[in-house]
Amino acid sequence: MIQLEGIIPAIRGMKGFDKILKSEKKHIVFLETRLSLLLHAVKHAKQMDKQVLVHVDLIQGLKADEYGLDFLIRDMKVDGIISTRGSAISYAKRNNVTSIQRVFALDSHALENSIKMINTLKPDYIEILPGIVPFILEEVYEKTGIPIIAGGLIRTKQDIEYAFSKGARAITTSMPLLWEL
Repeated sequence: MIQLEGIIPAIRGMKGFDKILKSEKKHIVFLETRLSLLLHAVKHAKQMDKQVLVHVDLIQGLKADEYGLDFLIRDMKVDGIISTRGSAISYAKRNNVTSIQRVFALDSHALENSIKMINTLKPDYIEILPGIVPFILEEVYEKTGIPIIAGGLIRTKQDIEYAFSKGARAITTSMPLLWEL
């Protein structure tokens, strides 16, 4: 399992990719890109000693089943898998790849169901969206004991500081202005 902390850049497509490669950031999260672009980008990122996390539910041209995940893990050599799907998290864990369960805190019922799934699957990390709801960050950590990543709707330095003060270990953001904070 890789150790995640601080601000982790998340990119959509290839916008911002060169900036991240030139930065001192160790991790990159790929969101909403095409599989053909991802193959080249992961290879290039690895050459620059970056650790790559892929949100498998958002990659165009990739089915988040065992075959797709196997391709990411064995052929592309990604370091981590992010997904809302329990099957993807289980597969990542079985293959010793960092697993990040993405959870949408939409309402109490959805949150309780997510916590039940998390306590069964035991992912390495939990990414909670929106990450600007600090009492949810605390609650999920208290009920699972799994490190929390805050993501979604984080727009300011104050949002980042607040999430960290409420127990988030890391922040994912697609806003380049926040990557260097």
